[in-house]
Amino acid sequence: VQLQAFGGGLVPAGGSLRLSCAASGLTFSRYTMAWFRQAPGKEREFVAVNRWSGTTYYADSVKGRVALYRVNAKNTVDLQMNSLKPDDTAVYYCAAKRTGYTGSYEHWGQGTLVTVSS
Repeated sequence: VQLQAFGGGLVPAGGSLRLSCAASGLTFSRYTMAWFRQAPGKEREFVAVNRWSGTTYYADSVKGRVALYRVNAKNTVDLQMNSLKPDDTAVYYCAAKRTGYTGSYEHWGQGTLVTVSS
């Protein structure tokens, strides 16, 4: 299984960015797909998740500013981020785990850096 995240970059506060995660080597539709982020000096934190059922959840810190788009036919899951704040600066990771698996996420992408300037 491989997850490749890309789309990060430098963006001014208030700007937008769309991250993409391309998955291979798995039956994509049977996996829960999520985005996490890790800011410098901080623990990794949850951003958004899309379950196989289609239900999507967001962290309170990004709710209303972020939207997750999943396309099973393309094995991709995108994260559209709007009204970005300097606090959103982090390395963003996509992650996957099998539907119904209650353990930690099994597969991780390499991360893509988002830097929001004030």
